[in-house]
Amino acid sequence: MSNAEVLGRFVWHELLTTDTAGAAAFYPKVLPWRTAPSSMPGYTIWMTGQSQIGGLMALPAEGGATPPHWLIYVGTPNVDATCSQAQGLGARVVKSPADIPNVGRFAVLSDPQGATFALFTPAGGPPPGAPPVQGGFSWHELATTDVAAALRFYGQLFGWAKGPGHDMGAMGVYQIFEHGGGRVGGMCNVQGPSTAPSWLSYVHVADASRAVAAAKAAGGRLLHGPIAMMMDPQGGAFAVQEAARAAAKPAAAAKPAAAAKPVAAAKPAAAAKPAGTAKPAAAPKPAVPASATPLATAVKAVVAAKVAKKGKKAARRVRRAGRKVARKVRRAGRKIARRAARPAVRRAARKAARKTARTTRRTARRAARGVRRTTRRVRRAARRRR
Repeated sequence: MSNAEVLGRFVWHELLTTDTAGAAAFYPKVLPWRTAPSSMPGYTIWMTGQSQIGGLMALPAEGGATPPHWLIYVGTPNVDATCSQAQGLGARVVKSPADIPNVGRFAVLSDPQGATFALFTPAGGPPPGAPPVQGGFSWHELATTDVAAALRFYGQLFGWAKGPGHDMGAMGVYQIFEHGGGRVGGMCNVQGPSTAPSWLSYVHVADASRAVAAAKAAGGRLLHGPIAMMMDPQGGAFAVQEAARAAAKPAAAAKPAAAAKPVAAAKPAAAAKPAGTAKPAAAPKPAVPASATPLATAVKAVVAAKVAKKGKKAARRVRRAGRKVARKVRRAGRKIARRAARPAVRRAARKAARKTARTTRRTARRAARGVRRTTRRVRRAARRRR
């Protein structure tokens, strides 16, 4: 691959994590990957078939609070020149340009909105073969605070062209970007002020549902469904996309904080050979019908999510109305019960009053008879004394 051909291509993907052994065990359960050693201690290669597609290394200690994350590498003929150009466009250097013996030269930058990415200039080598249908990185999505500004920045830096944009309503526009005549990724607004701008990479799999189930079984989490955006057990965010149907392209999936800016990431030694395993710009297969492209699926998924959200709101309204009606019915029932109870209470009161009156009259009559008897006795006794 010539240096001119590498400009703007996604050439390497690197996972920086707190548990390399755990990650090495997790990903092959979810994706058609395996691991292979490299000539650099502490650096592991991700393989799919016979292709090297990425690397795995421990998160540098100087990373501080930086969580585990995937770092994308974009090709350029001259890392130093592109780094200077990026700074002039408002980017910040995270890791200054450095050489990897027999592999190439790299640098790590943060774009003007804060999303982190890496530059890479290969040392040379044979051009890559056809990208793997399954297990290869197939789509790259940038969540940013300013889609238009990000598109201008990356367009000037890598020659990426503006593709079609799709209005997602309150979520903003999902902007496709193209390279080499093919659609290679999209840009969208971050969802929520607490979400940091970041890149998310998609991997082709045969069955996205199976990948999600495997990830859950292995300790991962589904971050966004029905679109398969996930997080590994250590906190690295990634997504899967069905190779046959391109079924997992989210237009406005919430970007997790786990994809925050990395620190000085180290490129692997010669065994990594990122230049020889670069993902071509036209990774999404052109033979796939337009209705099955990642974007088309994304639009359908977002529309379905909106419909589901409206349905949930309608259901909540119905439940609230039902509770309100139930309260009214209970109040009416109590009122009716009180009204119904009044005649019975009155009858019981009248009955009790009559009973009390009878008892009182009987008592009075008995008392009167007793008084009369006593009076008669007194009179008789008085007559006898006379």
